[in-house]
Amino acid sequence: MEHLQQIQQLNALLLEDMPEYRSQAQAFPPDAPSQRRLLRSLMNVRPPMPLRKDFLMAQDALLSAEREEKGIVDAAALPVTALHPRIALWKGDITRLKADAIVDADNAALLGCFCPCHGCIDNAIHSAAGLQLRDECSRIMKAQGHPESAGRAKLTRGYNLPARRVLHTVGPIVQGTVTRRDREALASCYRACLELAAKHGLESVAFCCISTGEFHFPNQEAAEIAVEAVTAFLRQNTSIQKVIFNVFKDLDEAIYRRILGAGQAAEAGPSQR
Repeated sequence: MEHLQQIQQLNALLLEDMPEYRSQAQAFPPDAPSQRRLLRSLMNVRPPMPLRKDFLMAQDALLSAEREEKGIVDAAALPVTALHPRIALWKGDITRLKADAIVDADNAALLGCFCPCHGCIDNAIHSAAGLQLRDECSRIMKAQGHPESAGRAKLTRGYNLPARRVLHTVGPIVQGTVTRRDREALASCYRACLELAAKHGLESVAFCCISTGEFHFPNQEAAEIAVEAVTAFLRQNTSIQKVIFNVFKDLDEAIYRRILGAGQAAEAGPSQR
């Protein structure tokens, strides 16, 4: 099927489930980039609900093709840093990383970003994984029965991502001065993700810069906490063989290069919560 027709088919299926967006959808031009933006927007706003088999087949075909077009980066091939033989630094789009797990910085609802085409990493990961990820998160949260607290972690499948699994964690929201509680919660995010990954026998984990975007944790201090928490964990005898610090800003790359003693430049990626 032609690329544009494939996208239009997916848009039509989503609009059958969400007819309230039909008038807004008509404002999008008929060209492929505009229709693809409409598709991402509709996927972003779609609440958890049963997924049709014909939609899933078409969605997975599209996202798989886009994954291959973007190019997959093998986490195992990334060079390690001077600080630790099991830590790597990579600047780029985390949705391209082939790792056992990548970390998503979530909000307390743990359902992904509902703001159409928002630039946060939560939106990027859910958009690349497909709608199955939101549905799995919804099942987890319904079973839990309450919002996710900062500093914990949940594990899901990766679906159409190169990564096999996604670790979901909620970082602290800094309001004014960073508190001891903020620091402890951020360190707990890194520990909880690694503990859960090790529990499931995962060997490679890629972290985003948790809480340094909309949650306003200062970048330098966040990086210091992250590196300290990860290096402390790696002193244990676990299945974790490689931890990748994934950055997208030049600022964060420079900070991590100073701390880790190495770095690698690549393309820009989405913002972090």
